[in-house]
Formats: sequence, structure tokens, C-alpha cells
Amino acid sequence: MPMQFIKKTLINLQGRSWKRIALMGLAVILVLIVAVGFWQRNIQESNSFRTVPVNRGDLLATISATGTVEPEEVVDIGAQVAGKIVAFGKDRDGKSVDYGSEVEAGTILAKIDDAIYAAEVSQAKAQVAQAKANVQRAEADLGQFKAKLFQAERDWMRAKKLGPSDALSQSDFDAAQSAHEVAKANLNVGQAALVQTKDSVAAAEAVLRRSSQNLDYCTIRSPVKGVIIDRRVNIGQTVVASLNAPSLFLLAKDLKRLQVWASVNEADIGNIRPGQPVTFTVDAHPGVTFQGEVRKVRLNATMTQNVVTYTVEINTDNSDGRLIPYLTANLKFIVAERHNVLQVPNAALRWLPQPDQIAPDFRPQPQKGKGGKSGEKGAPKGKGTKEESGRGTVWMVKGAYVQPVQVRLGLSDGSMTEVQSPELKEGLQVVVAEQQKAGDSAGSASPFTPQLFRTGGSSPRK
Repeated sequence: MPMQFIKKTLINLQGRSWKRIALMGLAVILVLIVAVGFWQRNIQESNSFRTVPVNRGDLLATISATGTVEPEEVVDIGAQVAGKIVAFGKDRDGKSVDYGSEVEAGTILAKIDDAIYAAEVSQAKAQVAQAKANVQRAEADLGQFKAKLFQAERDWMRAKKLGPSDALSQSDFDAAQSAHEVAKANLNVGQAALVQTKDSVAAAEAVLRRSSQNLDYCTIRSPVKGVIIDRRVNIGQTVVASLNAPSLFLLAKDLKRLQVWASVNEADIGNIRPGQPVTFTVDAHPGVTFQGEVRKVRLNATMTQNVVTYTVEINTDNSDGRLIPYLTANLKFIVAERHNVLQVPNAALRWLPQPDQIAPDFRPQPQKGKGGKSGEKGAPKGKGTKEESGRGTVWMVKGAYVQPVQVRLGLSDGSMTEVQSPELKEGLQVVVAEQQKAGDSAGSASPFTPQLFRTGGSSPRK
């Protein structure tokens, strides 16, 4: 019985049309392809927006600038006399003074050839001795003049008693009177000579002091305790001191206290104030952030290519000695900061959807206003999402559409902005861009072309 049933079935199958079976199979395949296409399209529609979560954290608003690390106090040591450098002094370690040498106040830094100045000192000493000898001679002459005046006075007294008479002729009387007058005049001359020689001594001593000082200037000493950061002469070099003293050494008083001189644009200088905290980095120590504080703003602005900048001094502690003078610093002046606030990327505030991407409940609806003109209501107005100062709009995905959320804007650090809204919570997704579909690209699309995002608004759809 079973064998007869199988044979009858095979006969029936052979009688059917194989073409009909093939058409039915093709129809099933087409239905499957269309279903998969719709499924993929729905997936693409649901994933057409690029979103980021709203997060909570700290925000720091800063002003960026560049500057140079400078010693807080610098002493430029020069030469006051001309001559050849014959030797350098020794630092506190006993080594010849050079770059980076630590010296004490009074340490000999260099010596200038003093042969000429030593000879001038010897000559000045001789002149002083000669002037003093002249004083002694003038004093002796003055004594003689006094004695002669005394004798002339006695003779004149006797002559006056006798008067012109038979005992004293008229000529002798006149001679006694004249001798008395001459003696008085010689005394005055002697006194004047004594004063002159004493003044000559003072002048000679002044020349000696000047010569001795010039001789002392041949030895260059450190005026303060510090570190040599620049040595500008070599042994054998001749320095010439004329109107300006030539610079020999540059000495920093204390490298544990440094400054950063920053150039700040005029648009930002209004946000800089003394005592303001500053952070900065230097290329010499990557990954290390140094702390500082604004000391003062210099008022002598400079203009370069019509850009006005001000120099701001920042004090920083260098107790660890990692910073050295004249490093380039990248600074950030801390203007304001917020802690534990909701924040979104600035791209989320700039992005604007096309009208057909907005959820139907939030799309603009035309309304007639005064004068028969129609207006729009619902979506934010304008080309961007910032309606007015302090307010903005972010967009959240709702199915295949997006819906607006009005927010109040707060502090911004240039990439993230503080936002406040009862509708926003930490972790909610906001749109920052739209994923560009392959079909929207003009021209031929290559499978090796990376996927692009569109920000700041979508292109019109046809």
C-alpha cells in the first residue's frame, strides 16, 4: 500500500509545471530583498544623528597667551674703565667664573689690565707729596714775613716818635714807613700762598682718589649675591668705556623666584587683574603644569601689525629649580570656574536641523499676524540655535526626528558650555551632527571613503 501511494505522488509531481515553481521562488526572493531594504532604511533613519551625552563636571574659563620666563631681579654688571681683560675671578666653588656660577657679594668676577691706572696713582701720590711740601714752605715763608713785619713795626714806631728832625732825616722816616707797609703786604702774600698750597693739596688728593678709584675699577666685583646667567667677555678682549658702560656679566639675584612676561591681546586685557591665578607649561618639561599669580599689568602697550598687546608680569615659585630663564611659556589665565555643572559640547548649540527633521509637534506652524503677514511658531527662530545672549537650544532624538530643548547658557571654556534646563539631565543624548548618508553624496561613492558628519545645519533635501 505505501509503495503504491509513493508512485502515485511521483506521477502527480511530474505533471506540474516547473516554470510555475521557479516564478514562485523568484517572487519570494524579491519580497525578502524588499523587506531587508526597508529594515536597513529604518536602521539608517534611526541612526542618522550623531549624539553625545550630557555630562556633569567642572568647567574652567581661561585666556591663553605666550610669554617668556625671566629672572625677577637682574643686575647688568659693566666696566667703568677701558682696558684688556686679563683674568677671571673664582666662584664660591673655586672654579673660574662662567655661565651658571654662583657668586657672593664682593666676589671678583674679572680683572682689567691696570698698568696705566697704577701709574696714574703713583703720579697722583707724588703730586700730593709735592703739594704738602709746598704747604710747609708756605708756612715757613709766612713765619719770615711775620718776623719782618714785627721788625718793620718796631722801626716805624721809633720813626714816628722821632719824626722828621735833626735826629732822623725825612728820607729815613719815609723808608721806615715804606718798610712797614711792605712787611704788611708780604704777610698777606704769605698767608695767601699758604691757602693756595693747601688747596693744591686738596686738589692733588682728589686726583689721587680718582686715580685710585679707576685702579679699583679694574677689578670687577659682584655687587650682590646671585647666579651668572650670561658672560659677555673673554680673556684678552678689550673693553672700551666711553659714554655707555660695556656689559660684561648678567647676574640674577635669585633664581628661586622667577617671573613670566606674557603678551596679552587688548581684547583680553580687561579680564586680567593682579592676584589672578595662572597656570603655564614649558616645552622643557612636557606634562608638567606650573602655577603662578599675576603681579601687575604694564601700561606701555606695543603694536605689531595693528595688534595691540600688553605685557603682564606673573610671579612663580622656582624652589625646585626646574625652571631656567628665557624658556617659552604657554599660559592660561583663569578667568572663572564652575564645579559640578551640566555641560554640552559647543557643537550641540550650533547644530540646526532641517524642518523635515523636527518632530511634528515642534515644527513651525504658520500664523497670521497683523497686516495679514504670516509668522512661525514652535521651533527656534533665526539661522542658529542661540536666540539671545545667555540662551540657546539643543536637540534631542525622538524616534526618527529631533525635538528642541531650550537651555540657559553659562560658562564656556571654548569647547564645552554650561547649560541649565529642567528637561536636561546627566546622561541624556543631544545631537551634535548628522551622519551623511551615502545616497546624499554628490558623484560616485567609494566604499573606501570614510563616513562624514555634517555640523552647523543640514543641507536641503530634494
